[in-house]
Amino acid sequence: MLELTRITAGYDRRAPVVRDVFLSVGYGEAVGLLGPSGCGKSTLAKVAALLHRPDAGTMTLDGTVVRGWRHRAPQEQRTAVGVVFQQPRLSADPRLSLRELIAQPLRSTGRRREVPARVAELAPLVGLSEELLERRPHAVSDGQLQRACLARALVLRPGLLICDEMTAMLDASTTAALVAVVETYRAESGAALLAVGHDRVLLERWCDRTVRWGERSVERVPVG
Repeated sequence: MLELTRITAGYDRRAPVVRDVFLSVGYGEAVGLLGPSGCGKSTLAKVAALLHRPDAGTMTLDGTVVRGWRHRAPQEQRTAVGVVFQQPRLSADPRLSLRELIAQPLRSTGRRREVPARVAELAPLVGLSEELLERRPHAVSDGQLQRACLARALVLRPGLLICDEMTAMLDASTTAALVAVVETYRAESGAALLAVGHDRVLLERWCDRTVRWGERSVERVPVG
């Protein structure tokens, strides 16, 4: 499903954040990427989500080599990946209601007709009431906003879901609820999962296998 080969990436070519990384996620597989804060996990997650172009290396998604990132990636590749980040307030447009936030990917891919039915399907799954759907981000809690961000990540039915510290800012009950949503979606769709984090217990319970930063499939990466 996902193959990252010798990926080097960062925000300054003279000092890459990750260097020479190998990582794979098979079809339907749940892989945890475990590592300390600041080691480059989120940068790698952005590369895998087609949001950050690497400086070197090759990425293969669903058998096809990726040659473009962000708006230059083909729509079929962009829509094959859903991503949820750690801080929902940094990834949500404050001007949009939660309903509009969830519908955003459908509208941007020309699938407006699907909006009412898909939002109605996802809202109860992630635990959002009709009343909450009409609120904007400033009027809901972090947990409620993260529920909407998860629904947004699922709205296009991706074959790969990337959760980058998705539960780091949430309480235990909300964490359990969102993990359950992801697992329900995966059971029904056969989607693969890359869960990035520093909570070893959570990742080992959640995933089929957990890769420690610098070990196994992730190699030759400086920690720090």
